[in-house]
Amino acid sequence: MMEKRSKKSSSAAANSGGSGSYYKLLDQKLCITSINFQRRALMGSTTLHISLLRDDIKKIKINCQQSRICKLTVNGKESSFQYQDPSLDLTQRYPKSRNLEFLTQCHITAVETVDPHRGKGELTIDIPSDVLKSLRDDNSSTVKICLHFTLEDPQGGVHFVCHGDGGSEMDHLFTASHENSARLWFPCIDTYTQPCTWSLEFTVDEKMTAVSCGDLKETVYTTHDRKRKTFYYTLDIPTSAPNICLAVGCFEILVDPCMHEVTHFCLPQLKPLLEHTTSTLHSVFEFLEELLSFRFPYTCYKQVFVYKSYCDAMAYSSVGIFDTSLLHTKIILDQAPKSRQRMAKVLTEQLFGCFMVRESWNDFWVVAGISGYLYGLWLKSTFGKSEYLHWVWQEMTELCQYELETGALVLHYNKEGTSSNRYFPHHSPHTVPQCHYEMLKRKAHLILRKIESRIGVQLLLQALNKLLMLASNASSMKMSKTTSTGMMLSTASFMKSIYTVSGKDLTSIVNGWVTCGGVVCIDSSFIFNRKRNTVELEVKQSLNQPGAIQYVGPLTVRLQELDGTFHHTIQIEENIIKHDIPCHSKSRRNKKKKIPLLNGDEADIDLSAMDPDSPVLWIRVDPDLNVMRKVDHSQPDYMWQYQAKFERDVVGQLEAIKTLKEYQTQATSTTLMDIIENEQYFYKVRIEACDCLYQVFNRMQNSWTGPAKMIAIFTHFFCCETTPPIIRLNNFTNLQHYFLQKSLLLSMSKLRDGHGAAPKEIVNFILEIIKLNDNSQNRYADNYYRSTLVECLSNMITSPVTLTSERMFALEDLSPEVKSILEEIVRFLNLEKRLPSYHLTVTVSCLHALRKLQQLGHLRPDPELFKTYTRPGYFQAVRIAAIECLVDLLKTSYDWPLLQWLLEHVRKDSMPRVRMGVLDALIKNPPFRKEAKSMLNKAEFVEELWNLINKETCHDAKLRCKSIKLFHLLFGNSRPQCLPAPQYGFVVNLKEKRTHINPTIKLEPKIPMLQPRHRVMDEKRHRMPVPQPQPIIHDHESSKLRMKIKFSSSNVNTDDVLAAQSLLSLSNADVPSRPSTPGQFQSSRPQKSSSMANDSQPSRYHPQLPPSSMGGNPPANQNLQLSHKKKKRKHKHHKHKSSKHQRTNESDYSASPATPSSSVNSPLFNLSSSP
Repeated sequence: MMEKRSKKSSSAAANSGGSGSYYKLLDQKLCITSINFQRRALMGSTTLHISLLRDDIKKIKINCQQSRICKLTVNGKESSFQYQDPSLDLTQRYPKSRNLEFLTQCHITAVETVDPHRGKGELTIDIPSDVLKSLRDDNSSTVKICLHFTLEDPQGGVHFVCHGDGGSEMDHLFTASHENSARLWFPCIDTYTQPCTWSLEFTVDEKMTAVSCGDLKETVYTTHDRKRKTFYYTLDIPTSAPNICLAVGCFEILVDPCMHEVTHFCLPQLKPLLEHTTSTLHSVFEFLEELLSFRFPYTCYKQVFVYKSYCDAMAYSSVGIFDTSLLHTKIILDQAPKSRQRMAKVLTEQLFGCFMVRESWNDFWVVAGISGYLYGLWLKSTFGKSEYLHWVWQEMTELCQYELETGALVLHYNKEGTSSNRYFPHHSPHTVPQCHYEMLKRKAHLILRKIESRIGVQLLLQALNKLLMLASNASSMKMSKTTSTGMMLSTASFMKSIYTVSGKDLTSIVNGWVTCGGVVCIDSSFIFNRKRNTVELEVKQSLNQPGAIQYVGPLTVRLQELDGTFHHTIQIEENIIKHDIPCHSKSRRNKKKKIPLLNGDEADIDLSAMDPDSPVLWIRVDPDLNVMRKVDHSQPDYMWQYQAKFERDVVGQLEAIKTLKEYQTQATSTTLMDIIENEQYFYKVRIEACDCLYQVFNRMQNSWTGPAKMIAIFTHFFCCETTPPIIRLNNFTNLQHYFLQKSLLLSMSKLRDGHGAAPKEIVNFILEIIKLNDNSQNRYADNYYRSTLVECLSNMITSPVTLTSERMFALEDLSPEVKSILEEIVRFLNLEKRLPSYHLTVTVSCLHALRKLQQLGHLRPDPELFKTYTRPGYFQAVRIAAIECLVDLLKTSYDWPLLQWLLEHVRKDSMPRVRMGVLDALIKNPPFRKEAKSMLNKAEFVEELWNLINKETCHDAKLRCKSIKLFHLLFGNSRPQCLPAPQYGFVVNLKEKRTHINPTIKLEPKIPMLQPRHRVMDEKRHRMPVPQPQPIIHDHESSKLRMKIKFSSSNVNTDDVLAAQSLLSLSNADVPSRPSTPGQFQSSRPQKSSSMANDSQPSRYHPQLPPSSMGGNPPANQNLQLSHKKKKRKHKHHKHKSSKHQRTNESDYSASPATPSSSVNSPLFNLSSSP
């Protein structure tokens, strides 16, 4: 009976791969028994019920980082275990390497070594023999693993927010995970392919509330003095560990008045803001349930607003964690739509991302694309079609720009057939930077739109409904080995569902855009054939950019003619094609008639500017954004003007306005001004027209009328009819006018005269507006408006006429305009200290304005001014703005202590966003470029950044990937040139997978050459010329080993330099030992680690190297010889002896448990469940 069960289950599980091939997680219980905010520590236990799918399993691997294992039992019996975390030190085997390509290979190797989807993990648990015997005797396959653990001062996964010495009502903690990061705060199988039911227990102080996933069953006081209480949650819907969360704090609770199943939590004194911010959330539930014909899968939903969050919003099963910066009152205009959009996006991720999860990282695009598609439909229904199309156009533009700069973006990684030229491996969420992660989600959404255009909206929604119904049925079944199959989404299952509903095979979309990436670069032009009344369209595909690909397939062309709008589909088969498109209209010459437009409207168009023989008003290529493309279409300027003014599609208007920047004519400026003044246009189109208009005016130096015309537009909308005009009191009830007013002022401030200076009439006009700004009668706050005014002041600052290095930076030396601007900036900044605005937006603008005054030579550069605003206690946006100013100061000051000070913030700042903000600022505005000469481009900086990547960000995947991005930007993939040349005998070329002589070693001719006493081979055997003598390389760790190197060719490739000493250590040196994990395990020599019977755990972590580097025979072309056979045998004996000694005393890394040093002798052993 046992054999039949084993064979059947193992064959079924083998198809799924990963840990599911060996065991299945049925249920897990998590208990947090003590939380100490003073020590930033917690203590608890977790119990996993696992069903073994094979008889020969003797070891189980689970994930655990940062935690210290105090006790581990299997079926009630204490068991030994081994702990190994290769992410603690990526290049431990090669400490002297400073090569990014090698580091990247070490990074992905470390991630894959503990990947739970592959059945790996940091913690290897030995199943006791008597437990295995009892399982065979009882014909059972379920084991119960119980782990007691402590966690102190975590660097990721869970974030403590503490004020003072503890005891403050603002103290709280919350989880901050990123794609398989639950292992950072409790032991688990950290993969989406092992969902199970959960029992959650959290013991906290009596004044605090614990919020977690599932239904709250009861709250029980645990002591007689009623100072502590325990919250009991149960989650009956199978959920994977990455979707489990926790938030503990003195939260104020708000039950949604429209949906009692929804509860909101916030920090003390923020409940009034919470009520207004969440007042519209119920409408999102109603929209999604009606759209999908599917009820929300969880019985309750909780929103928690916390301080110092890692990002604005994080989605977990039945819980959304948000940053308090999203909270706002009803008088704040700019923040309201952003907060609504964040909450709606988290709700869509509840369905696809938490309830239905991805099967593997390759299938991430499915859940991300569906959630993004549903969010887009909500955006269209709530904010209108124009807002939706603008969002899609922006997503497409940013994605194409990213791919053309960095290379093709692949959604479904195929190890055999897919290659990438990026500096990071993209087949794991822990190795890709945040910008790449966001682009993956954007491309996934655009592919869902492409599927929608192929099968239609209704059929796509039917397919999604079918997937949700199957998942709902699977979740309601009793938990078994195959229950979770229907709750996981893969590329194949998604395409199968679409084929079942629509009957259409969409393999071409998967092959063309999912497994392959890239952008189609289209250059199109046309000629009108008057005799045939056709448009001869020529389409060229450019392939000279990194991410450009050749497209083969249909392409839509839209012609706006005199008689209406007509669509044509042409087939693209080659890089250059010509296609004749027949016109449905004929030229009218002097006949006047209204012209029907795309949406059915009719417009009176002045046709005097167009070709009298052509009926075509304008042409658009791929107007519906169905192809990932960048279109460069050529047509006369009057066609762009017609398209910008009369096109009824927002995307067409935006594309036309963007192109009109290149046509500096009177007709162009008139068209843009008409768009700005017409309230029928979408407000973001009018904002884009303002941005284009100032650029057109700046290039029209012959007819300089820009200031007068833009002042006239502003006066028409926002000033009283007086002489001179006086600006009205602020009234932001008309949202279009509010955003237009800010945009007009920004555009006016960017106007420049022939000398490159801001016109005086513009400077005086904006100063007058600032002076007369009155918000006393306005029902909305004007902080964003005042921030825009400060930004206008910053834009009007230009370089002084004379600038010398001996200036004293005296206030008297400033020009009157600059002095007035400086006075207003200082006044705004001082007023902000007395009356802080929402998010301190005015302070942020003032800091950037002061930095620009320094940058242009009006003020003395002073880093201490900005350091003041980086101190803890300021709002995070202010701190990040001050850091950006300091980073910009580095480009001119070359201040090495300042750079060290910034890197210290990356290591130790208590706010995660500030740590990320420092790296973002350095990436956006690097102090120097690759291979550039700079005083900061030195070895000390390389060491600081290398240590940050290699060791100090081991528990923060986002921070580590961003640090790698900065290293690549500054130093490239190879060894930085500022470092001294490595003095080693030979190097390893990872591209060619062979070793070479290091040509950087130069011999002094007067130094005598050391020769070995004997040779293994006779020189007569060598059929090659004798090379010049080279030095003998001695191993510092073993003085008895000598190596002589010969070579026959002087053409040596020096890419990817590695130390020869480190290479030799592969065969004769042990890995540096790590502090052992406290716990009860055998003190004798541990067994060899292995997760399965036939899956042996590698003892060291390194990328694939040539056979010679692994201790095998060297290639013949290297002529690598050891000195003496006797010495070689003696060295082998010495090596065996030293390794044995290492295993006994230092606890080898591959076979013994290890934890971070911070977990050794943890004071958490003094914690108890009682206060």
